Amino acid sequence: MDFTLSEGQYNLVYNSFSFVIASMGAALVFFLLMRSRVAPRHRMALTLSTLVVGIALYHYVRIFGSWSDAFSFTDGRYVQDGEPFNEGYRYVDWLLTVPLLLAELVVVLKLSKNTTRSMLIRLSIAAVAMIALGWPGEVSDPDSTARTLWAVASTIPFIYILYVLFVELGRSLGRQSPSVRKTLDGMRYILLATWGVYPLAYMAPSVIDDAAAAEVARQVGYSIADVLAKPLFGLLVLAIALSKSRDEGYVEAGDDAGADSRVAVPDDAGDLVEA
Repeated sequence: MDFTLSEGQYNLVYNSFSFVIASMGAALVFFLLMRSRVAPRHRMALTLSTLVVGIALYHYVRIFGSWSDAFSFTDGRYVQDGEPFNEGYRYVDWLLTVPLLLAELVVVLKLSKNTTRSMLIRLSIAAVAMIALGWPGEVSDPDSTARTLWAVASTIPFIYILYVLFVELGRSLGRQSPSVRKTLDGMRYILLATWGVYPLAYMAPSVIDDAAAAEVARQVGYSIADVLAKPLFGLLVLAIALSKSRDEGYVEAGDDAGADSRVAVPDDAGDLVEA
């Protein structure tokens, strides 16, 4: 759909993309620097957080470039007369990052191997189904019922994901420390709130009559949701990893908090021993 944007509308989306790129880049560096602050057995969760923001950083650079190429400034307005804006970058990003986001949460809790494997498989399948079912509606005519139907279909795996996080994962809370339980409980509600922004942005073209305003609302909404769901979520995963590391007695080498700078590392059985 071709439309023109005012200078303010174009710059709002342009600056939103720029903000996301800066956020993902800063989070990438921060997670890399913090990796050594957690016990080795919890570093996989930090690695996943780093992958999530790294993948998002790459795709937002592509989204930013595609947005710039799609418009030219003519007579005080931005006209969509260049290459079509490629919304596919965003969905490729989600296909990769959403399963990894869910994996972060499961991995950092260190549940039993069978429980971890089962949850990872089921959550990954549900996440891919959620994104794949949303794509046909994204590219459909906003005035058709197809967008709504695909949105409903995409909601079904989303509800299943919530069931796993709030019911199945909730059963593990009793085995976690008080600080981890508090952070995990908050994480699940933050995830619910931030993921709730996506369907609002998704349905913007169907409820906003002005095509330009709907596009701006959609792109800015997705950008805000991505920052909340990726760097912020990664920070909460880091908080859990740090808390569990402290509970297990881990002290980073050279840290003044350790009287003799000994480091607690897991042995082959998964128990912490001093090295």
